Amino acid sequence: MSQHSITRFSANSDYDYEIRTTLGFSVEGAAEPGEILAAVSGVGKWDHEAWYAAWYRLAERTLATAQKAATAGHAVSASAAYLRASAYYAVAVNAQSALADSGQLASTFAKQQQAWSGFVAHTPAEVTEVAIPYEQSTLPGWFFRADDSSAKRATVVGVNGSDGSRSSMWVACVAPALRRGYNVLIFDGPGQQSELFERNVPFRPDWEHVISPVYDFIVGLDGVDAERVALYGISQGSYWVARALAFEHRFAAAITDPGIVDVSTSWMHQLPKGLLKTLDDGQGAKFDKEMAFGMKFSPDTARTWKFRARPYGTTGYAETIEAVRKYTVADLASSITTPLLILSPEREQFWPGQPEQLAELTSAVSTLVEFTAAEGADGHCQPLARTLTAQRMFDWLDDRLAD
Repeated sequence: MSQHSITRFSANSDYDYEIRTTLGFSVEGAAEPGEILAAVSGVGKWDHEAWYAAWYRLAERTLATAQKAATAGHAVSASAAYLRASAYYAVAVNAQSALADSGQLASTFAKQQQAWSGFVAHTPAEVTEVAIPYEQSTLPGWFFRADDSSAKRATVVGVNGSDGSRSSMWVACVAPALRRGYNVLIFDGPGQQSELFERNVPFRPDWEHVISPVYDFIVGLDGVDAERVALYGISQGSYWVARALAFEHRFAAAITDPGIVDVSTSWMHQLPKGLLKTLDDGQGAKFDKEMAFGMKFSPDTARTWKFRARPYGTTGYAETIEAVRKYTVADLASSITTPLLILSPEREQFWPGQPEQLAELTSAVSTLVEFTAAEGADGHCQPLARTLTAQRMFDWLDDRLAD
C-alpha cells in the first residue's frame, strides 16, 4: 500500500468507494461521518442485502428526525436532516437496483424524492422548482439563486452522472457555487433519477439535444447573465458535457470532473478479448450466451452489470455493449471551442488516462488540473476532497467569468 493510501473502509471495493463518496458529502452538510460508519459497521464483503438494509435503515431514521424537526418548527435542523436522508436513500436506491429482487426500488426512490423535497421546502437557499422544455415533454430542475436580488449573475448548469442523486449535486456544485455568488441550475436528464425511475426514459449519447434546450431555458430566467453561463459535469456527466460542447458553443466556460473520452472502456476492460471479438464479428447471440454462462459464476459482476445497464434501456449483453460504445467523443472533441477545465485525479479507477486524452484532443482551449493521493484527493471525482475540488474549480471559473 502506498504511503499516501487512506485505509479502506470496506474490503468490498464498491462499498469502499460508496462510503468515501458519502463521507465526502459531509463538507456540505449532506452526511454525518459517525452515523455512516456506524451504520455500515459489520456489513460483510459480499453481503449485498445487509448493505442495502444498512443504508435504508439509516435513511429512514434520518428522515424521521427531519420530519420531527419540521413539525416542531426547527427549519434549520429539518433542512439538514432531510438533505442527509436524501443522500442516504440514494445509496440505498443504488444498492436495491443491483439486488436480484429489486421489488423495493420504486418505493425506495420515492423516499429519496420525499427527502429531497423536504430539503427544498426547508432550506434557507433561494430555490425554485422548474420544468425545462425538452422535446415533447419537460425535464425537472431546481434553480438556486445566489440571493433574492434581481441582479444578473454568473450561473452554473450542473450535469449529474449515471447514478448520482440530487443531493450529490448539492455537494458537487450547488453549495460551493452559491457561496461564491453564482446561480445554479441542476436537473434530471434522460436516464437520470426521476427520468429513469418514474418515466422509464433511458440515457441517450447525443446530449447536445439536451443541453441546448437547457441553455435556452436558463438564459431566459431573471437574474441570469447570458454572457456568463458555465457548464459542469461530474462522473459520466463529464462525457455528456464534452459531447454537448462539440456542438453547443454558447457557454462561457465548462468543467469536466473528470475528463472522459470513451465511456465504454470502463465496461470493456474486464471482458476477454476473445469475447469482444465474438461481438465484433457480429455474433451477438453467441456473445449473449457466453456472457450469461460467465455471469453464473460471478454473481457480483452480474449485480454490477444489472445496475449499470438499467439506465441504457437495453436487454441483452450484446445490445448493451453496442449502446455504450456510442458514448465517445474521440472524433468530436476537436470541435470544442469553449474554455474547458479538465480534472484529473490520481488513481482514477473507471476512466484512467482519459482526462489527459481529452486535454490533448482539446489542447487549444483546455486546462488540466491534477489531484493527488498525497492531498487525499485521489480516486474518481476526488470523493474525500470536495472542498479542494471546489476551490480549484471555482477559482478557475471566477477568473473566466469575472463581471
